[in-house]
Amino acid sequence: MNNIILWVLQVVTAIVFLYSGICKSLLPERVLVAKGQTGVEGLPALFIKFIGVSEIAGAAGLIAPVYFYIMPWLTPVAAFCLAFIMPFAASIHYKRNEPKNVLTNIILFLFCILIACGRLSFNS
Repeated sequence: MNNIILWVLQVVTAIVFLYSGICKSLLPERVLVAKGQTGVEGLPALFIKFIGVSEIAGAAGLIAPVYFYIMPWLTPVAAFCLAFIMPFAASIHYKRNEPKNVLTNIILFLFCILIACGRLSFNS
């Protein structure tokens, strides 16, 4: 896969997870649900914050290791970890009959898999 395409996917995906993570880290559950992040509804506040911090770390992991070439193998690891949580998120949104959110989760899953596979082949 082309390096430019990988970077575009990484930046777009990182922005999405960074935004989501910042919101989950700072905003109360009712505001998140009103903003469309309905998957957190009913979860304990500390768990929502944990998810937010994890998404921020994942976003950083998509960019920083490859950009600074410090342990670049961490970028595919971060991408695989973020991809791992997407089917669970999609399942929650499917049960809530939220097709737009399910589609978003599927797209993010595919982006993360493409990033992970692309960076593994680039780093080899």
